[in-house]
Amino acid sequence: MIKTLYKSLREYKKTSVITILLSVLEVAFEIVIPLNMANLIDFGIEEGKMANVWKYGLILLVFALIQLATGVISARTGAKASAGFAANLRRDMFNNVQTFAFSNIDKYSTASIVTRLTTDTTNIQNAYQMLIRMAVRGPVMMIFAMIVSFKINAEISLIFLAVIPILGFLLFLIVKKVHPIFKDVFKTYDHLNNVVQENIRGIRVVKSFNQEDYEISKFKKISNRIYKSFSKAEQILALNMPLMQACVYTVMILISWIGAKAIVSSGNNAALGLTTGNLTALFSYAMQILMSLMMLSMVFAMIVISSASARRISEILQEKTDIEDPENSVNEVKNGEIEYKDVCFSYASKADKKVLNNINLHINSGETVGIIGGTGSSKTSLVQLIPRLYDVSSGSVTVGGVNVKNYNLFALRNAVAMVLQKNELFSGTIAENLRWGNENATDEEIKEACRLSHADEFINTMKDGYNTFIEQGGTNVSGGQKQRLCIARALLKKPKVLILDDSTSAVDTATDALIQKAFKEFIPATTKIIIAQRISSVKHADKIIVLNNGEIEDMGTHSELLSRCSIYREVYESQQKGDNKENGTNE
Repeated sequence: MIKTLYKSLREYKKTSVITILLSVLEVAFEIVIPLNMANLIDFGIEEGKMANVWKYGLILLVFALIQLATGVISARTGAKASAGFAANLRRDMFNNVQTFAFSNIDKYSTASIVTRLTTDTTNIQNAYQMLIRMAVRGPVMMIFAMIVSFKINAEISLIFLAVIPILGFLLFLIVKKVHPIFKDVFKTYDHLNNVVQENIRGIRVVKSFNQEDYEISKFKKISNRIYKSFSKAEQILALNMPLMQACVYTVMILISWIGAKAIVSSGNNAALGLTTGNLTALFSYAMQILMSLMMLSMVFAMIVISSASARRISEILQEKTDIEDPENSVNEVKNGEIEYKDVCFSYASKADKKVLNNINLHINSGETVGIIGGTGSSKTSLVQLIPRLYDVSSGSVTVGGVNVKNYNLFALRNAVAMVLQKNELFSGTIAENLRWGNENATDEEIKEACRLSHADEFINTMKDGYNTFIEQGGTNVSGGQKQRLCIARALLKKPKVLILDDSTSAVDTATDALIQKAFKEFIPATTKIIIAQRISSVKHADKIIVLNNGEIEDMGTHSELLSRCSIYREVYESQQKGDNKENGTNE
């Protein structure tokens, strides 16, 4: 896990090292200051020598300024290193997610990925900044302060050794108690993000069914779970301060008692024993030692919080895509010929039931093929194997006479255009969205694609035309307009294979027929696969495939299937009755 995260540090390694060195230097001057303060008291104030007062006072001022400078610079470099580290982590996670096959993406919810990119990464950022500063300052300060304290007076310094293990054990118990709480709370964060995302995405449905109170109640419930978990953890962590204060005051009382006796015994003579200046220095070192323990307790608490986040981030970074480019891959798709040979497929490798079973199918380049089947008949699963969004469990799929597993992924997917059932538009102008299909497309090519998809009909009525701004998710266009824009975007790729996955369901039958006609006339060399619920969308296809429970029930032309396929005939007759009722006629 640590090795995985370390790879994202990259250009901030040097900045991190500088921060550590500056922190050590800051501690060194912080340790020297009490010694000079002791000299100022013993050899200046006690002896009444103003020259020594000025001498040691000036030295103190220089040391304090150097300590201040090193502290400020280390804080700046530490912030830069931690922020840069976090930025790299986000970038690396996002980049890795982009390489995922659909099978990888299925392992994580959208809310979980968002939490890892935001809350979890912020936790790592805060923890890393504490590690390269406080986690360095704490131990170094403790060691240096203990060494100097023992040199001043070993008997009194033994008090520190007695307190440190007691305090360390109590802090360990606190951390052990808090760790499982924080581990669980970040899973709850995923749930919270999921609730928010689901609500915003479905806000129109929520309002149309007057379910605002229910959604508020659901959000409040999950929010309260996070509140209670954090409250419980913070209440336990809050014990840090009283424990630390108890130790500090105990040490101060013991130092004062033993130190006062030692000063009286020596007559405040450095040669005979302890002096007032030495006792003052011991007070300072006692505070430094105990404050270093407080720093370490804060670091441990932050590590506890961030350890769960670190594991979750590592999961994303270590996830390897199930689909990769093969060695010596093919970089050109010759044509749109497609063949399935004994194809079986399931989403889970150990699933009992296959989603597709024993699929044998040949599609000639340039053919128009319709796919009909009930909900859950695996129509979408069948076509997702063509651009290798998923890989077959057994058998093979070939495009242009080459197994899809032998293609360079970019070349294969660039030759296959898919208009998915739930396609997305992104924030930006219509032209910018369409250029996702071809970033170098000319204005004339964009207009031609829109004409073929009949999107130009509504674009030309808009005030800004192709420069009309599309809101995120395409919320300011209708379902039918969105589908036509997505079809135009796919056409700009000039693909060898065009797959329409129920992507004309939101347009009227007349427009649907015009789109199908345009495809046949203007892109005859492109293989067109049309998944549809309406038989009218596929009745003119060269062949129609009827899927049932992941198997090919029958295949043929519209007239052939009507005569011999009962499933196809039942769907056709039910749709005909529905059309007749809508038209107000009876058979």
